[in-house]
Amino acid sequence: MDMRGSGRTGIEVSPVGFGCWAIGGPFSNPAGEPLGWGEVDDDESVRAIRRAVELGVTFFDTADVYGAGHSERVLGKALAGMRDQVVIATKWGNTFDESTRVMHHQDTTPEYVHKAVRASLDRLGTDYLDLYQLHFDTTDEIALPLREACEELVREGLIRSYAWSTDTLHSAELFAQGKHCAAVQHEASVLHDAPDFFALCEREDLISINRTPLGMGILGRRDASRPATGADIRTLPPSWLRYFAEGGVPAPEWWDKVSAIRELLQSDGRTLAQGALAWLWARSPKTVPIPGFRTVAQAEENAGAMAFGPLGSDQLAEIATLIEN
Repeated sequence: MDMRGSGRTGIEVSPVGFGCWAIGGPFSNPAGEPLGWGEVDDDESVRAIRRAVELGVTFFDTADVYGAGHSERVLGKALAGMRDQVVIATKWGNTFDESTRVMHHQDTTPEYVHKAVRASLDRLGTDYLDLYQLHFDTTDEIALPLREACEELVREGLIRSYAWSTDTLHSAELFAQGKHCAAVQHEASVLHDAPDFFALCEREDLISINRTPLGMGILGRRDASRPATGADIRTLPPSWLRYFAEGGVPAPEWWDKVSAIRELLQSDGRTLAQGALAWLWARSPKTVPIPGFRTVAQAEENAGAMAFGPLGSDQLAEIATLIEN
């Protein structure tokens, strides 16, 4: 498959990236509610990242708040010595305590952008970021100074480009007007189409970074017999986490949709997860899904999807009919 990129910044990435939320391990809000994906093995995370690079994955997306800084530290360790081979994206905006692993509140000031980026660079062990992303929704009045702060970071050489991780189209359009905006990160999967975002990215020559491409695991290995457990956000899902019910099991209405399209997604020898990634590649030439991972086996499965390529137009049409029905 061809590399995907943003002509306005020259940044190019592999068709699939790896989302690094899960490898951050447990963290919580002040009420103690889980925000991570449960316990992790850092050594296995490092092996999985290095294996992904071997298999042609060049894009890794994290955030400073994942694991309260831990995800960035693990990713930096794994990529040590291969910085010139990869594109690193992280996010800012949520304050947290690394020692207690608690996320506190949002800091919307331009001053915090300059502080946060330097902290992320230190944790990642690099002197620049390829992509820096705003990690909360806000008003135009607050967002515009933050966009200008990102332009300042580009001039300082600390970042190459920036984006907004948002599911509000107007917000994505606002950042897209910035000279060094390279992408928009938004939710997209076979269970959640995003035609307006795909159109924006094609029109503005932006990378469409697809969050939750596997539906938080419902398009992967999670089913009623393998519920999420422990300090996993899916065990007590917030309102926006639509695919899971309390207790870490798939929500019945979404599981029915997965069951209806499973056979089509698994066509030509693909796994369910590989078929879900193939659907996104078929939707737009700008899409870069970023599935999560915690093991070498998951890294190999996700990277292996590139060998199959996108689904065909007939398959897309049939899936759309099945989802609708």
